[in-house]
Amino acid sequence: MGVAFDSISFKASLCDGCGDCMTACSQAKGGASRISIVPGAKAGSFETALCRQCGDPKCVQVCPSGALDKDGGNGIIGWDASKCVDCLLCTAGCAYGGIAVDESVARVGKCDQCDGDPACVKVCPTGALEFRKAGSIFNEYGAKEDLFVPGLSGCQGCNSELIMRHAMRKIGRNSVLATPPGCIPGMGSVGYNGKTGTKVPVFHPLLTNTASMLSGIRRYYDRIGRKDIVVMALAGDGGTADCGFHAVSGAAERGEKVLYVCVDNEGYMNTGMQRSGTTPYGSWTSTTPVGEHMQGKTQDAKNLPLIMTAHKCRYVATASTGYMEDLYEKLDRAIAASFEGFSYLHIYSPCPTGWRIPSSKVIDACRLSVDSNFNPLWEYTNTSGLRFTHSPDNAHPVSAYVKMIGKYRHLSPDQLAHIQAKVDEQVALLKLMAAESPPPPAAHRAPAGSSTPAGAEPSQPARREIARN
Repeated sequence: MGVAFDSISFKASLCDGCGDCMTACSQAKGGASRISIVPGAKAGSFETALCRQCGDPKCVQVCPSGALDKDGGNGIIGWDASKCVDCLLCTAGCAYGGIAVDESVARVGKCDQCDGDPACVKVCPTGALEFRKAGSIFNEYGAKEDLFVPGLSGCQGCNSELIMRHAMRKIGRNSVLATPPGCIPGMGSVGYNGKTGTKVPVFHPLLTNTASMLSGIRRYYDRIGRKDIVVMALAGDGGTADCGFHAVSGAAERGEKVLYVCVDNEGYMNTGMQRSGTTPYGSWTSTTPVGEHMQGKTQDAKNLPLIMTAHKCRYVATASTGYMEDLYEKLDRAIAASFEGFSYLHIYSPCPTGWRIPSSKVIDACRLSVDSNFNPLWEYTNTSGLRFTHSPDNAHPVSAYVKMIGKYRHLSPDQLAHIQAKVDEQVALLKLMAAESPPPPAAHRAPAGSSTPAGAEPSQPARREIARN
């Protein structure tokens, strides 16, 4: 397996040209800034000149003294001042303007990403600069065993398959998995002809009783002293928001020690693309068609993650594969919380087939749904309250998101205005909840597990991984 590296990303659409990043870099390095904000091609737009730590760096190739070299461990192109002859050929070799020159000393200055904590990123007020740690995730988990077999029958570009493979690599073998009817078992996780496509114990509950069955399994493992097993669901939005909701709500109300992951593709996509409770307003589906008498769904979607916060769960979060670092961090917290009470993770999952988008655009749709606040990223605990994990400010208009999704192609201006208004209303409510966090101590629920006679104590350490391979 190859090696990947973390990197600083820049979103030109969010940059307002304030220059705070340049000031912070200059102060951190004690000289000229290694990042430059420059005017963009369009009036009022901005671009950045910053070392991209290229995989095949031209600056290193043209350096006559060997002062520049790429570190194979962290991917940083380092500059050795003792070897540099100040010829400045590297500045000509870099096509991105990524090597700065400190005019006061006539020497080059190179971005070294501040040992993994870039000063420029920390001060960016708009979120235009972001330190992406996907490289570390790839290095840490890429070599771990994929707990689903190759060749599952998912559609091309299926985001649900991406979610389940990533989630189970993170969670590991010490788990029992429930996959109720939906796309995930449909692609072979529970198997065909007696052979399963999953390498951990997996069962196929009804669409209505997933959380109830998991509650029983959790209590059984507690009773026999196996407190290192993650008992979890990978369920679709239909089995969670609609006919399975009573079981989910009941398990959350009882504080069952379960990790429930809802993979929300906004419909019953494996049985004909019918609408579900989480299908957004205006969406085309096979049961909310577009024609003379109907223009897509006429109701707004349930906000299921917010409903789960009303249950005072141990942990509730929204996530997206467009932001994998955020998803992995939330998986960590969701797993830990599931040993103390009900833990709910809602992951948005565009369906290339049902949403009518090219499979190559799925991740772009994930990112834009977050960047437009259509699906804001946040998390909630019953002790600290709600907080955003991705800034809801400076969002793209919803029109930028829906125009890339085929199921919204028919939207009228009035429908689009309604969707934008609902998004704004949702963000305003979340901001209000975040501002009021944390809740008063008196509002905290009783310790989870108190209704489980042989349950694990909250003070017990987190699970230990049992290696089987």
